[in-house]
Amino acid sequence: MTIGIDPTSVGGRSPQVERHVPLVVVGAGPAGTAAATAAARAGLEVLLVDEHPLDFDLMAMDVPLYFGQRMSEVVRDRGTMLERIIQTNPALEDAIEAGVDVQLGVSAWGAFRPGPTVRNLGSPVVGLADPSRSWLVGCDRLVVATGARDLGVAFRGWEKPGTMGALGALALMGRYQALVARRLVVLGSGPLGLRTAAAALDAGVEVAAVVEVLPDVQGDASLREALERRGVAFYVGHAVKEALGHRDGVETLVLAPLDHDLRPRPGRETEVACDTVCLALGRVPSVELLQVLGCQLAFRSERGGFVPELDESLRTSVTGVLVAGDAAGLRDDDVADPGWAAAEGQRAGLVAARDLGATAASVQAPVNPVTPRAGARSRVHDYWRRWAQALGQAGGADTIVCQCEEVTRRELVGVQPPRYLAWRSAPMSARSLDTLQRDGPVSPDQVKRLTRAGMGPCQGRRCREQVALLLGEAAGAPVEAVPLASYRAPVRPLPLSVLWPHEEPVEVRQHWVSWFGIPTMFAPHWAGDPVLTAEDPNGVPGVAADK
Repeated sequence: MTIGIDPTSVGGRSPQVERHVPLVVVGAGPAGTAAATAAARAGLEVLLVDEHPLDFDLMAMDVPLYFGQRMSEVVRDRGTMLERIIQTNPALEDAIEAGVDVQLGVSAWGAFRPGPTVRNLGSPVVGLADPSRSWLVGCDRLVVATGARDLGVAFRGWEKPGTMGALGALALMGRYQALVARRLVVLGSGPLGLRTAAAALDAGVEVAAVVEVLPDVQGDASLREALERRGVAFYVGHAVKEALGHRDGVETLVLAPLDHDLRPRPGRETEVACDTVCLALGRVPSVELLQVLGCQLAFRSERGGFVPELDESLRTSVTGVLVAGDAAGLRDDDVADPGWAAAEGQRAGLVAARDLGATAASVQAPVNPVTPRAGARSRVHDYWRRWAQALGQAGGADTIVCQCEEVTRRELVGVQPPRYLAWRSAPMSARSLDTLQRDGPVSPDQVKRLTRAGMGPCQGRRCREQVALLLGEAAGAPVEAVPLASYRAPVRPLPLSVLWPHEEPVEVRQHWVSWFGIPTMFAPHWAGDPVLTAEDPNGVPGVAADK
């Protein structure tokens, strides 16, 4: 059946595109800079955007990384941060010398392509924003090199300032040089955890302990020995029972030894003084833009979760969209070797240039095919599930899972509204995952609407994966059977002043509490009773027109 489209419904409503660039690359890490540089040297006009340095308010919401309120005030100095970002990323200079238009501190909040629901869009566009405004850029090809983000798993007290992610810590120690931690505890003894501990020591931060729920250290034995020589204690077969402290932050971490079922052994706790707890359990590919675009995603636990389906040239299922680096799937949790990501980025840039008809010699030269991504750790979700299980049994069912909306483990798996709503009813009390499963597989989107878990300003970045793990376990389903919670534009929280950077009329600005943005439909209280003061169409005062 053909559905007719009223052309007047979109007439004159096409979005204003500020400029058009043949190739837009999102992400200036090893993959993104390599892609942009390769394409520019092939003769293509390239725009490379990266959201770092981040606006302070965005960092305070733990977006895109889990910073945990451990950044110093220097991050507010945008000029200094720009200098540090460039100094710590020499590949940016190569990109600039190649002619790439590099824009730092610019977030990609959305990406859109023409389709049945976007008929007034002439070509693919990317939504960009900086701290003062937002705009649209059209493109013929898009390379998504957005990297990975931190994995969050809840323990009792993790909502206190001082709990952060490994990638957030590494960013603050590296590109920002603004970490304020003094004494750190690392959760997770895999490659990511051990590298984070070593980097913290090199940055002058005392590392009190590395904690692992499994009975053995999961990372390199020689690196463990090196850390022990530097005074780092290892607590294997332990979980966090609680983080103690006050509103200003963590002060003490209470560790409990575990039995073979990952249950805490009572009466044998150890207290470790610290001001920062770093979650280094794993990373998650950043696929927000890819899902918004409609790229086909598939669950690959060995690659970190949901990742795009790619051909040998790194093309996605959506024409014109390519992916490189960690966003395409992780190889392992060792962040010390970015060489493979740069190689993928270079290939993606050359493929995009070739698709757009570039004829430079670098495009014509053969490009080595992308090597298959090996699953070095097999299923990472099995490891994550053990951490979630151990922390849940140690901290209890009232541990907060979703910090933004204050949703506990009990409320999540019971599909109940959060406590602060103070609203209960018989139908809601009777609701459970069993009743939801009568309509099909349990969906994080449905649970989000019922419990608000994942609905906060961090957009689910701290709780998304653990929500899927907990729902799968409670529903008796493998985590791969739990659908990916949907992303929607804007995939970055933006102030209204940035989404609509236009000055409001003076009348609205003076009385904004009462106008509600619709000044033509609202009678302000200071104007008196509209029935008594209105004028009919014939000019008779005191008679309200009923039209």
